[in-house]
Amino acid sequence: MTRKIIYLVNPISGTKNKQNLPELIAAKTKAAKIHFEILPTVASGDYKFVKQKIEEENITDVVICGGDGSVNTVTQQLYKTGVNFGIVPLGSGNGLSNTAKIPKDSGKALDVVIKGHAAYIDAFTINNEFSCMLCGIGFDAKVAHDFAQQKTRGLLTYAKESFKNFFSAKPYTFELTVNGAKFNTQAFFISIANSNQFGNQFTIAPKASLCDGLLDIVIVPYMNKIVLPLAVLQQVKTGKITSEKEIKTPGITYFQTSQIKIKNVSHAPLHIDGEPKETSSSFDIKIIPNCFKLLQPV
Repeated sequence: MTRKIIYLVNPISGTKNKQNLPELIAAKTKAAKIHFEILPTVASGDYKFVKQKIEEENITDVVICGGDGSVNTVTQQLYKTGVNFGIVPLGSGNGLSNTAKIPKDSGKALDVVIKGHAAYIDAFTINNEFSCMLCGIGFDAKVAHDFAQQKTRGLLTYAKESFKNFFSAKPYTFELTVNGAKFNTQAFFISIANSNQFGNQFTIAPKASLCDGLLDIVIVPYMNKIVLPLAVLQQVKTGKITSEKEIKTPGITYFQTSQIKIKNVSHAPLHIDGEPKETSSSFDIKIIPNCFKLLQPV
């Protein structure tokens, strides 16, 4: 099939200057003799017009030039069309593209779009809301909510918000149901991961795979804040999977499952793929195996 690409460019994602990106896209894609069109992302998040183009014009690929939030918004609306998705990372974190080893350099990312291979990756739902990378309940979601209110983006702003929230962080109460077994925990945050990191190369779920049909659950329990950073770094370093018999033991808990239910007793805040979302008193979380095809390096 003759390839036809739609590039969706988010003009406000991250901190990278995107002024020359359309010219770079045009040069690379024309050189590859591939039909293409460049369109802006839309603030409303409504991509019905792209779906119509896919159906009417036989579009084969949709490339998202933006951050994880843009990737989430586009893929959740278009994954059932069967197109290949590409990413030119422009966001503050770029967790999904980093996990897929897509270069942050725009030119090299476009090379992956043109020369890479498309392979299925998983996604998941949390109360029927779509996530292609990671969602968090608790501390990291509070940071995401505060970060979204800042006038400037980027790693430095995110680090400042994380540092500020660290000292005021409090534990939240959760009741988890996994494979029919229930247990309670007091935790600073719970991460539900499909990719292996928050973004900016900070790994939280080292064993996570984009295509294993499993969610990686990381529970960071209430502990002395003096030892908390060391405990998280140790988790990042070892990534030891917790057996079912060990799930209730103290310390950071890390296990894999295809679905989980979480009762959010303390009404902790929520983020999905780095974007702040309205929280809920309970969450029903399920994997979507082989959800969509992502263009990745050969």
